[in-house]
Parts: sequence; structure tokens; C-alpha cells
Amino acid sequence: MPQTARQTAPTVAKLLTQARACIEAVDADHLLLHVLNKPRSWLFAHADDLVDADTAARFDALLQRRIHGEPVAYLTGNRGFWTLDLAVTPATLIPRPETELLVEQALLRILSDAAVRVADLGTGSGAIALALAKERPQAQLVATDASADALAVARGNAQRNGIGNVEFRHGDWLTPLLGERMDVIVSNPPYVADGDPHLAQGDLRFEPPMALSCGVDGLDAIRMIAIAAPAHLRAGGWLLLEHGLNQGPAVRTLLRDAGFYGVKTVRDLESRDRVTLGQRT
Repeated sequence: MPQTARQTAPTVAKLLTQARACIEAVDADHLLLHVLNKPRSWLFAHADDLVDADTAARFDALLQRRIHGEPVAYLTGNRGFWTLDLAVTPATLIPRPETELLVEQALLRILSDAAVRVADLGTGSGAIALALAKERPQAQLVATDASADALAVARGNAQRNGIGNVEFRHGDWLTPLLGERMDVIVSNPPYVADGDPHLAQGDLRFEPPMALSCGVDGLDAIRMIAIAAPAHLRAGGWLLLEHGLNQGPAVRTLLRDAGFYGVKTVRDLESRDRVTLGQRT
């Protein structure tokens, strides 16, 4: 690099210092590593490296978008979930670590060597279905979604992660399962109440509304799934639902009213209601 360029080119450390003054440090790191195409471990040994003007400009463009609220996952086009690297777009909900509890609970009910059938309703990016399919290669997964754009992302994620035991179907919730029965049905449906002020804050402003809110109490999708699921489950089959932190009692009631037994709510690591499940009689 010519001397004049070396004198004006910013270092990695300088770019990060400036960015961390505007956004969360972890977000700044993630965005810079994205434009540099480097792993996180690279930062520790390269703080004094110079960054060329084109790369610095691309980083600044992403930084400005993040300052205006766009989610990091949409800016980089990917998000890690479970052991997977997933593509995400504004057509899909951004996979969140707390949803891994739903995966864990489902895996406890899917034998590792059993050729069971599992459905993931409202699959979005395919995160839940693909995590289950990878851990249980003998299982056959069906992933449904009402959004054709989301299904395109999910299919791409299956190819990206080399997972072949998932079938993707277009349709609303259980509609694509007409005439079929599953051993396990899982879903992370929308559960935020319509008009909730959180919908106008943070990353939620940019995520697909149909994947976030559903009804005045946020339970319309869960209510519908609970009522319809028994017709699509084998005797003893499981229904597992992720929901809001204050919705455990209401969801347990919905499952019991729909005829499920052994209904219980599992709490996350912060002792908050997160997943409610039950078995079909």
C-alpha cells in the first residue's frame, strides 16, 4: 500500500472504536467481520491492520443501516441457530437462541433411531425443522409455511446445510397435512398481541408482522393449532409450542381443553415460561 494510503487508511481498531460508540460492540464486531469475511478469532491479532477504502465504505454503509435499526441478521444475511448456519431475509423471522429450548424438548421425544414423522408449523427460515432433522436423520420432517418467500429461504437452508429429510409445503399451519398423522408437531407461532408497543421497537420493526403477532391476546394461532392438532397426531403423539413469557397458564388451558394430557410448561434458563407441551389421548 502506498505511503499516502497507509497514512489515511483506518485500522481495524479505529473502525471498531468509532462503530462501538454508535451501536452495540458485538454488533459492530459482527458487521466488520462480515465485510472482511474473517472469523471472530481474527480480530484479536489484527487490530492494527489497515482497512482499504472500499471495505471501510461497505462497513460504514452497514453501520448506518444498523444505527437506523435494521437487524444485524438481515444486514449480513445469516444467523447461527443450533449447529446450523442459516440464511435469513426480511421474509423470515430471525431465529433466536431461546427457540433452541423448543428443539431440545422435541428431541427428548424423538428416538434417535426411530423413523417417526414430525411437522414444524410456520417454519420460516427452517430453523426448527432443520435442527431436528439434522439431529434425527431417521425422522421424516414436514415443514409448512403460508409464505412462499419464507419457504424458498428454508429450502435453500436445507441445501446449505446438507439436510435432505425435510419436505417443505406451502400452506397455513396444519392445512398442508390434510389426511396425515404425525408423531410430533412443533411450532413457534406468532404470539405477540396485535398493537403491542414492542412491535414498534428494535428489530421487531423489520421482521414480518405475520410471524410476530396474532390476535388481541396474541393467542389466535396457538388456539387454532391446539384445536386442530389432535386430528393430525397419532395416539400418544406430542404437540410442543413456544409462546410468550406470560402465556403459560393460558396455553396449558388451551391444550387441556383440546384433549391433551400430561400438559406442562417448560421454563428457560432464566426461569421464564417458554414452551408448553402435551400428548394426544
